[in-house]
Parts: sequence; structure tokens; C-alpha cells
Amino acid sequence: MKILTLVTLIVLIVGCNGTNPVPKPPTYLRLELPEPVYIAYNDSCSYTFNLSKLYTATNAPDQTEGTCHKRIDLGPLNGMAYIRYWDMIEPLSYYVNSANDEIDKHKQKADNIVSETIIRPKDRVFGSFFELQGDVATPFQFYLTDSTSRFLYCEVLFNSTPNYDSLRPTLDYLKRDLTEFMNTLKWK
Repeated sequence: MKILTLVTLIVLIVGCNGTNPVPKPPTYLRLELPEPVYIAYNDSCSYTFNLSKLYTATNAPDQTEGTCHKRIDLGPLNGMAYIRYWDMIEPLSYYVNSANDEIDKHKQKADNIVSETIIRPKDRVFGSFFELQGDVATPFQFYLTDSTSRFLYCEVLFNSTPNYDSLRPTLDYLKRDLTEFMNTLKWK
């Protein structure tokens, strides 16, 4: 009986080291993304820009006269950038207000919206870049214009449930590519 009591006591002492088991948090796949390499994208549209070699641009199916919409498949980032371009027939305020309305749709879910103004007078490129932080459907949106006759609007969507924390490395990588796009866009 003494031996059984001693063994039970040792098992209890060793087994109960004072810590409670804690489940591990969920983990996410780590993307190993290469350093970006950009190529000049130039087709029949009224604009050109630098595009990462990781991505593929195609014409969007809803083309009409005075438009040149694109879809950019973000490849390993598992998302799509939708570019909409118009030759302006309405006042600039109409297009800017429409873009701002799209951003407003996501204000309820966004924890914060950081905006940057783009002013490149030498190339006649002006606009705004919006980073919507939090679990939102579209983390980046921007518009660019020459302020008189051309307007380009872009939004990014991922093919996954928005989880800001797990997407953060992807978002940082993509933001660099979008900045390259905005800094190299030129009107023809």
C-alpha cells in the first residue's frame, strides 16, 4: 500500500507542474515572396505603368467606348486588382465622388483609413491612395486623374476571408507594388 501511495504521489507531483495546458493559436502559411521585378505595361489603353512580373493583366469584359478597364491577377497573393478607366465626360467631381462613395461602403468594417495624396504635376497625375485597415473586403483603393480628361480608379480584393493580422505581410508587399504603379503611371 505504501508503494502504491508513493507511486501515485510521484505521478501527481510530476504530472501537475503548475501550468495549465493552453491551446496554440491558429497559424497561417508564410509566403516566401521574391524581391519585385517590374516591367513596363503598355497596351492600347490611354495609360502605361510598371507592373510586377508576378502579376498578369487582362482586359475586363465590361469595355465600352471611352473606357479601358483591366483585371490584374495578383498571382501568389490570391487576389485581384480591378482597374477602371474612363475618358471623362462628366465633371471631375462626379468621378471623385463616385470613388469616395466606394470607399465609404467599407467605413463600417475598417478600423482606420489612411489616405495619401498623389501629386505629380510633371506627368499630370493627381489622386488619392486609401489604405483601409482592419478586416475589410478591399484593403487598398486609389484613383488617379489628369484632372481634365482622364480618370482611373483601382480597388484590390482578395480571394479569402479578410483577416488583417494574417494578411499583413501580403498587404505590405502589395502596397509596395501599388506604390510603384502610382509612381510610374503616365498618360499617353
